[in-house]
Amino acid sequence: QVQLVESGGGLVQAGGSLRLSCAASGRTFSTYNMGWFRQAPGKEREFVAAIRWSDGTPYYADSVKGRFTISRDNAKNTVYLQMNSLNPEDTAIYYCAASKRWAVTPSAYDYWGQGTQVTVSS
Repeated sequence: QVQLVESGGGLVQAGGSLRLSCAASGRTFSTYNMGWFRQAPGKEREFVAAIRWSDGTPYYADSVKGRFTISRDNAKNTVYLQMNSLNPEDTAIYYCAASKRWAVTPSAYDYWGQGTQVTVSS
């Protein structure tokens, strides 16, 4: 069982930065692939980034590549999402999730946090 709690969301101007954190409980956190997803009002939840548990390999959606960076600290049971050059299209609720599979689809993820709101003003 893994419990996830996101933090770090907020209101930022276009061009600004935020760093999201996802704190996990559970002794097996280090063996889960971790992902970040987001959901804007009226839209489906979409993949943002993932990081593989075995070697830390990251993977990004095209829409955030070069602007966002995912990282993890297994000693702290925490995964991060550094978001730079934010634009209004990045406004959404951001969720972290854990999966034993290496995947980009929400259905592949077993555990989810409650989400944190990110709002980017123009």
